[in-house]
Amino acid sequence: MPRDSVTTAQYAIEHVTRYVHAERAFTSHHVTYLQPRRLPRQAVLTHHVEVTPEAADRHGRVDYFGNDVEQFDVLTPYKILQVTGRSTVAIATRETSIDRMASPRWEQARSVVADGGGAPEDRVRELTFASPYVEVSDELAAFAAASFAPDRPLVDAAMDLMARIHDTFTFDPSATTITTPISRVLELRQGVCQDFAHLQIGCLRALGLAARYVSGYLLTNPPPGQPRLQGADASHAWLSVFCPENGWVDLDPTNNLLPDEQHITLAWGRDYGDVSPVRGVVLGGGKHVLHVGVNVVPLDPDALQTQTQSQGVTDH
Repeated sequence: MPRDSVTTAQYAIEHVTRYVHAERAFTSHHVTYLQPRRLPRQAVLTHHVEVTPEAADRHGRVDYFGNDVEQFDVLTPYKILQVTGRSTVAIATRETSIDRMASPRWEQARSVVADGGGAPEDRVRELTFASPYVEVSDELAAFAAASFAPDRPLVDAAMDLMARIHDTFTFDPSATTITTPISRVLELRQGVCQDFAHLQIGCLRALGLAARYVSGYLLTNPPPGQPRLQGADASHAWLSVFCPENGWVDLDPTNNLLPDEQHITLAWGRDYGDVSPVRGVVLGGGKHVLHVGVNVVPLDPDALQTQTQSQGVTDH
Protein backbone atom coordinates (compact mmCIF):
# COMPACT_ATOMS: atom_id res chain seq x y z
CA MET A 1 0.00 0.00 0.00
CA PRO A 2 1.43 3.43 -0.92
CA ARG A 3 2.60 5.62 1.94
CA ASP A 4 0.12 8.42 1.15
CA SER A 5 -2.82 6.00 1.53
CA VAL A 6 -2.00 5.24 5.17
CA THR A 7 -4.28 7.08 7.57
CA THR A 8 -2.34 8.93 10.26
CA ALA A 9 -3.78 10.35 13.47
CA GLN A 10 -1.97 13.09 15.37
CA TYR A 11 -2.40 13.88 19.04
CA ALA A 12 -1.25 16.38 21.63
CA ILE A 13 -0.78 14.90 25.11
CA GLU A 14 -0.54 16.66 28.45
CA HIS A 15 0.13 14.58 31.58
CA VAL A 16 0.17 16.57 34.84
CA THR A 17 1.31 15.03 38.15
CA ARG A 18 1.00 17.26 41.23
CA TYR A 19 2.18 16.44 44.75
CA VAL A 20 0.78 18.64 47.53
CA HIS A 21 2.65 18.09 50.82
CA ALA A 22 1.43 18.91 54.31
CA GLU A 23 4.93 20.01 55.30
CA ARG A 24 7.94 21.36 53.49
CA ALA A 25 9.89 18.79 51.45
CA PHE A 26 13.63 19.42 51.43
CA THR A 27 14.86 17.34 48.50
CA SER A 28 13.42 14.75 46.14
CA HIS A 29 14.64 12.39 43.45
CA HIS A 30 12.28 11.27 40.68
CA VAL A 31 12.07 8.99 37.67
CA THR A 32 9.59 9.66 34.86
CA TYR A 33 8.24 7.47 32.07
CA LEU A 34 6.46 10.22 30.17
CA GLN A 35 8.02 10.06 26.71
CA PRO A 36 6.03 7.97 24.21
CA ARG A 37 7.98 5.21 22.49
CA ARG A 38 9.23 5.58 18.94
CA LEU A 39 7.72 2.69 17.02
CA PRO A 40 7.30 1.72 13.36
CA ARG A 41 3.75 3.12 13.40
CA GLN A 42 4.25 5.78 16.09
CA ALA A 43 6.39 8.88 15.63
CA VAL A 44 7.20 11.21 18.53
CA LEU A 45 7.17 14.69 17.03
CA THR A 46 7.81 16.74 20.18
CA HIS A 47 8.35 15.95 23.85
CA HIS A 48 9.18 18.01 26.93
CA VAL A 49 8.91 17.58 30.70
CA GLU A 50 8.48 20.69 32.84
CA VAL A 51 9.30 20.50 36.57
CA THR A 52 8.20 23.10 39.15
CA PRO A 53 10.16 24.00 41.23
CA GLU A 54 12.98 23.74 38.74
CA ALA A 55 15.13 20.62 38.94
CA ALA A 56 18.76 21.05 39.93
CA ASP A 57 19.86 18.13 37.78
CA ARG A 58 18.13 16.07 35.12
CA HIS A 59 19.29 13.49 32.62
CA GLY A 60 17.83 10.85 30.34
CA ARG A 61 18.60 7.19 29.83
CA VAL A 62 17.16 4.09 28.17
CA ASP A 63 16.00 1.34 30.51
CA TYR A 64 16.22 -2.46 30.27
CA PHE A 65 13.13 -2.66 28.05
CA GLY A 66 14.15 0.16 25.71
CA ASN A 67 11.93 2.84 27.25
CA ASP A 68 13.11 6.46 27.39
CA VAL A 69 13.43 7.51 31.03
CA GLU A 70 14.17 10.90 32.56
CA GLN A 71 15.55 11.34 36.08
CA PHE A 72 15.70 14.60 37.99
CA ASP A 73 16.59 15.95 41.42
CA VAL A 74 14.84 18.84 43.16
CA LEU A 75 17.03 20.47 45.81
CA THR A 76 14.86 23.55 46.44
CA PRO A 77 12.52 23.13 49.44
CA TYR A 78 8.86 23.00 48.38
CA LYS A 79 5.36 22.07 49.45
CA ILE A 80 4.00 21.58 45.92
CA LEU A 81 5.78 19.71 43.15
CA GLN A 82 4.33 19.62 39.65
CA VAL A 83 5.62 17.49 36.79
CA THR A 84 4.08 18.15 33.39
CA GLY A 85 4.84 16.01 30.36
CA ARG A 86 3.81 17.37 26.96
CA SER A 87 4.14 15.41 23.72
CA THR A 88 2.82 15.35 20.19
CA VAL A 89 2.69 12.06 18.32
CA ALA A 90 1.59 10.73 14.96
CA ILE A 91 0.20 7.21 14.67
CA ALA A 92 -0.46 5.32 11.45
CA THR A 93 -3.35 2.89 11.11
CA ARG A 94 -2.38 -0.70 10.37
CA GLU A 95 -2.50 -1.41 6.65
CA THR A 96 -3.87 -4.90 7.31
CA SER A 97 -6.03 -6.19 10.14
CA ILE A 98 -4.91 -9.02 12.38
CA ASP A 99 -6.40 -12.38 11.43
CA ARG A 100 -7.11 -14.04 14.77
CA MET A 101 -7.16 -17.50 13.18
CA ALA A 102 -3.89 -17.08 11.26
CA SER A 103 -1.55 -17.73 14.16
CA PRO A 104 0.19 -20.82 15.53
CA ARG A 105 -1.54 -23.11 18.01
CA TRP A 106 -1.06 -21.73 21.48
CA GLU A 107 0.77 -24.91 22.58
CA GLN A 108 3.22 -24.41 19.71
CA ALA A 109 3.76 -20.80 20.75
CA ARG A 110 4.42 -21.93 24.31
CA SER A 111 7.06 -24.37 23.08
CA VAL A 112 8.77 -21.70 21.01
CA VAL A 113 8.86 -19.33 23.99
CA ALA A 114 10.16 -22.07 26.30
CA ASP A 115 13.00 -22.65 23.84
CA GLY A 116 13.89 -18.95 23.92
CA GLY A 117 12.22 -18.07 20.62
CA GLY A 118 12.01 -14.46 19.51
CA ALA A 119 14.59 -11.73 19.19
CA PRO A 120 16.83 -11.41 22.28
CA GLU A 121 15.88 -7.76 22.71
CA ASP A 122 12.23 -8.77 23.17
CA ARG A 123 13.05 -10.50 26.49
CA VAL A 124 10.49 -13.13 25.50
CA ARG A 125 11.19 -15.99 27.91
CA GLU A 126 11.72 -13.59 30.81
CA LEU A 127 8.13 -12.44 30.39
CA THR A 128 6.67 -15.86 31.19
CA PHE A 129 7.53 -15.58 34.89
CA ALA A 130 5.82 -13.90 37.83
CA SER A 131 6.76 -10.29 38.58
CA PRO A 132 6.07 -7.96 41.54
CA TYR A 133 2.53 -7.04 40.43
CA VAL A 134 1.72 -10.20 38.45
CA GLU A 135 1.40 -13.50 40.22
CA VAL A 136 1.32 -16.81 38.34
CA SER A 137 -1.01 -19.41 39.83
CA ASP A 138 -3.11 -22.49 39.12
CA GLU A 139 -6.17 -20.33 39.77
CA LEU A 140 -5.25 -18.03 36.89
CA ALA A 141 -4.44 -20.98 34.63
CA ALA A 142 -7.87 -22.43 35.39
CA PHE A 143 -9.59 -19.14 34.54
CA ALA A 144 -7.68 -18.96 31.24
CA ALA A 145 -8.42 -22.60 30.34
CA ALA A 146 -11.94 -21.84 29.10
CA SER A 147 -10.39 -19.80 26.27
CA PHE A 148 -7.38 -22.00 25.56
CA ALA A 149 -8.84 -25.22 24.23
CA PRO A 150 -6.34 -27.69 22.73
CA ASP A 151 -4.95 -26.66 19.33
CA ARG A 152 -6.70 -23.27 19.33
CA PRO A 153 -4.81 -20.49 17.49
CA LEU A 154 -3.01 -18.29 20.02
CA VAL A 155 -4.42 -14.93 18.88
CA ASP A 156 -7.95 -16.32 18.74
CA ALA A 157 -7.61 -17.74 22.25
CA ALA A 158 -6.05 -14.55 23.64
CA MET A 159 -8.81 -12.43 22.13
CA ASP A 160 -11.44 -14.73 23.61
CA LEU A 161 -9.85 -14.34 27.06
CA MET A 162 -9.76 -10.56 26.54
CA ALA A 163 -13.49 -10.57 25.71
CA ARG A 164 -14.32 -12.69 28.78
CA ILE A 165 -12.50 -10.26 31.08
CA HIS A 166 -14.32 -7.34 29.48
CA ASP A 167 -17.73 -9.02 29.69
CA THR A 168 -17.51 -10.48 33.20
CA PHE A 169 -15.57 -7.79 35.08
CA THR A 170 -16.85 -4.33 36.03
CA PHE A 171 -14.78 -1.17 35.59
CA ASP A 172 -14.81 0.39 39.06
CA PRO A 173 -12.05 2.82 40.15
CA SER A 174 -13.12 2.51 43.80
CA ALA A 175 -12.83 -1.28 43.98
CA THR A 176 -9.04 -1.66 43.98
CA THR A 177 -5.71 0.07 44.44
CA ILE A 178 -2.47 -0.59 42.62
CA THR A 179 -1.45 -2.94 45.46
CA THR A 180 -4.56 -5.14 45.13
CA PRO A 181 -3.34 -8.62 44.13
CA ILE A 182 -4.63 -10.30 40.99
CA SER A 183 -6.23 -13.07 43.03
CA ARG A 184 -8.39 -10.44 44.73
CA VAL A 185 -9.30 -8.84 41.40
CA LEU A 186 -10.35 -12.28 40.13
CA GLU A 187 -12.53 -12.73 43.23
CA LEU A 188 -14.10 -9.27 43.08
CA ARG A 189 -14.61 -9.24 39.28
CA GLN A 190 -13.98 -5.48 39.51
CA GLY A 191 -11.09 -3.13 38.89
CA VAL A 192 -9.50 -0.72 36.44
CA CYS A 193 -7.33 -0.95 33.37
CA GLN A 194 -4.14 -1.81 35.31
CA ASP A 195 -5.98 -4.64 37.07
CA PHE A 196 -7.40 -6.10 33.87
CA ALA A 197 -4.03 -5.89 32.10
CA HIS A 198 -2.30 -7.57 35.06
CA LEU A 199 -5.03 -10.21 35.20
CA GLN A 200 -4.70 -11.20 31.55
CA ILE A 201 -0.90 -11.12 31.77
CA GLY A 202 -1.07 -13.45 34.77
CA CYS A 203 -3.41 -15.82 32.93
CA LEU A 204 -1.14 -15.97 29.89
CA ARG A 205 2.02 -16.46 31.94
CA ALA A 206 0.31 -19.19 33.96
CA LEU A 207 -0.01 -21.09 30.66
CA GLY A 208 3.66 -20.59 29.84
CA LEU A 209 3.09 -17.76 27.34
CA ALA A 210 5.01 -14.48 27.24
CA ALA A 211 3.08 -11.28 28.02
CA ARG A 212 4.16 -7.74 28.83
CA TYR A 213 2.45 -4.72 30.38
CA VAL A 214 1.96 -1.64 28.20
CA SER A 215 1.26 1.86 29.52
CA GLY A 216 -0.11 4.62 27.35
CA TYR A 217 -2.98 6.96 26.64
CA LEU A 218 -6.39 7.10 24.99
CA LEU A 219 -8.12 10.00 23.28
CA THR A 220 -9.87 11.95 26.05
CA ASN A 221 -12.92 12.98 24.02
CA PRO A 222 -13.51 10.96 20.82
CA PRO A 223 -15.02 12.43 17.65
CA PRO A 224 -18.83 12.60 17.45
CA GLY A 225 -20.38 9.19 16.90
CA GLN A 226 -17.47 7.25 18.37
CA PRO A 227 -17.72 5.67 21.84
CA ARG A 228 -15.63 7.01 24.70
CA LEU A 229 -13.25 4.28 25.78
CA GLN A 230 -12.85 3.27 29.41
CA GLY A 231 -9.63 4.53 30.94
CA ALA A 232 -9.42 7.79 28.98
CA ASP A 233 -9.26 10.01 32.08
CA ALA A 234 -5.73 8.99 33.08
CA SER A 235 -2.83 6.99 31.76
CA HIS A 236 -4.20 3.77 30.31
CA ALA A 237 -2.86 0.21 30.38
CA TRP A 238 -3.13 -2.83 28.16
CA LEU A 239 -0.88 -5.79 27.34
CA SER A 240 0.93 -7.60 24.55
CA VAL A 241 1.21 -11.35 24.05
CA PHE A 242 4.12 -12.79 22.09
CA CYS A 243 3.06 -14.86 19.10
CA PRO A 244 5.62 -16.54 16.83
CA GLU A 245 5.16 -15.31 13.24
CA ASN A 246 2.99 -12.38 14.42
CA GLY A 247 5.36 -10.83 16.96
CA TRP A 248 3.85 -8.89 19.87
CA VAL A 249 0.06 -8.55 19.62
CA ASP A 250 -1.58 -5.78 21.68
CA LEU A 251 -4.80 -6.52 23.59
CA ASP A 252 -6.97 -4.09 25.58
CA PRO A 253 -9.23 -6.09 27.92
CA THR A 254 -10.70 -2.93 29.44
CA ASN A 255 -12.32 -2.07 26.10
CA ASN A 256 -12.24 -5.48 24.36
CA LEU A 257 -10.33 -4.37 21.29
CA LEU A 258 -6.99 -4.59 19.55
CA PRO A 259 -5.22 -1.26 20.02
CA ASP A 260 -4.70 0.72 16.84
CA GLU A 261 -4.37 4.45 16.17
CA GLN A 262 -6.53 5.37 19.17
CA HIS A 263 -3.92 3.96 21.59
CA ILE A 264 -0.72 5.91 22.23
CA THR A 265 2.09 3.69 23.53
CA LEU A 266 4.15 5.16 26.34
CA ALA A 267 6.31 2.33 27.72
CA TRP A 268 6.32 -1.40 28.43
CA GLY A 269 7.76 -3.80 30.97
CA ARG A 270 6.89 -6.74 33.22
CA ASP A 271 4.09 -4.86 35.02
CA TYR A 272 3.02 -1.43 36.27
CA GLY A 273 5.96 -1.17 38.63
CA ASP A 274 8.42 -1.07 35.74
CA VAL A 275 6.75 1.83 33.94
CA SER A 276 4.75 3.95 36.41
CA PRO A 277 4.68 7.45 34.84
CA VAL A 278 6.22 9.32 37.83
CA ARG A 279 7.78 7.91 40.96
CA GLY A 280 10.34 9.16 43.44
CA VAL A 281 11.84 9.46 46.90
CA VAL A 282 11.21 12.56 49.02
CA LEU A 283 13.05 13.81 52.10
CA GLY A 284 10.56 15.53 54.39
CA GLY A 285 7.14 16.69 53.26
CA GLY A 286 5.02 14.62 55.63
CA LYS A 287 1.78 13.33 54.19
CA HIS A 288 0.90 14.33 50.65
CA VAL A 289 -2.02 14.34 48.25
CA LEU A 290 -1.44 13.25 44.66
CA HIS A 291 -3.33 14.80 41.74
CA VAL A 292 -2.98 13.37 38.22
CA GLY A 293 -4.59 14.74 35.09
CA VAL A 294 -4.27 13.55 31.50
CA ASN A 295 -5.59 15.24 28.39
CA VAL A 296 -5.23 13.82 24.87
CA VAL A 297 -6.62 15.87 21.99
CA PRO A 298 -6.52 15.25 18.23
CA LEU A 299 -4.62 17.68 16.04
CA ASP A 300 -5.47 18.92 12.57
CA PRO A 301 -4.41 16.08 10.23
CA ASP A 302 -2.81 18.59 7.85
CA ALA A 303 -0.93 20.54 10.50
CA LEU A 304 1.82 18.00 11.04
CA GLN A 305 1.75 16.20 7.68
CA THR A 306 5.20 17.27 6.53
CA GLN A 307 6.81 16.54 9.89
CA THR A 308 5.06 13.17 10.10
CA GLN A 309 6.39 12.07 6.71
CA SER A 310 9.91 13.09 7.70
CA GLN A 311 9.59 10.92 10.85
CA GLY A 312 8.82 7.87 8.72
CA VAL A 313 5.53 6.60 10.14
CA THR A 314 5.03 3.21 8.51
CA ASP A 315 3.22 -0.04 9.15
CA HIS A 316 5.00 -2.98 10.76
